Amino acid sequence: MPEIFQYGFMLRALAAGLMIGTIAPTIGVFLVLRRLSLIADTLAHVALAGVALALLTGIHPAVGALAVALIGAVGVERLRVSGRLYGEAALAIFLSGGLALAVVLIGLGGGFTVDVFSYLFGSITVVQPRDLWVILLLGMVVLGTVVLLYKELFAITFDEEAARVQGVPVDSLNLLVTVLVATTVVVAMRVVGVLLTSALIVIPAATALRLARNFRSALLIAVLAALAAVVVGIVLSFYLNIAAGGAIVASAIILFAASALAVRRP
Repeated sequence: MPEIFQYGFMLRALAAGLMIGTIAPTIGVFLVLRRLSLIADTLAHVALAGVALALLTGIHPAVGALAVALIGAVGVERLRVSGRLYGEAALAIFLSGGLALAVVLIGLGGGFTVDVFSYLFGSITVVQPRDLWVILLLGMVVLGTVVLLYKELFAITFDEEAARVQGVPVDSLNLLVTVLVATTVVVAMRVVGVLLTSALIVIPAATALRLARNFRSALLIAVLAALAAVVVGIVLSFYLNIAAGGAIVASAIILFAASALAVRRP
């Protein structure tokens, strides 16, 4: 048996990574097609403020991150569709505001401790059984919502105006997508790290859209690309003693580059 499978923390990390690798790119395909990739990065920075608040107050970081990220998701979407600001400006405000609040709260909590760094950049050694249950529960919510509302989400992804004419509640679904992104960020942060969760959401989706011939195949390829990046990244992090989040994202980028080269070939 390979050494990597002899450690319980590695088995938990792989289990968490496989779940995250299924969830993140699924919602990522919808974001990339709608040119809303920056929402994932924005909500990741907002979630970091939630982690800092949770560590300061003694509650579970996932609870704090989810609560603050959901508040941020509602705020981002309301401000984005209000027409008072361009969408990019609304995202920039929440991104910088979330990061600023996180820095203040981290300072109040004693600075950049080991716990803070583990949530910033991910850590395969700190994934506990209760983390797996949190990831599983939130992941089922995200995937279940996508399955139940697949037709409606597909409609608003490709033609919002046509969907609106057909009676699809576009504004409510836009808000729901943003909430799902916030939930996905919280799901992924334990292994990948808050600052790199958006990369796992966006990069496999971008890879898939270069190779896929239709929407369903894009979803499948995105998940496969993410799973490959997660497994390779976690294995590299174990044997090379490097951060799991960085290794996973680097693997995803290599796959994206390979897909770009493959598509360019005559």
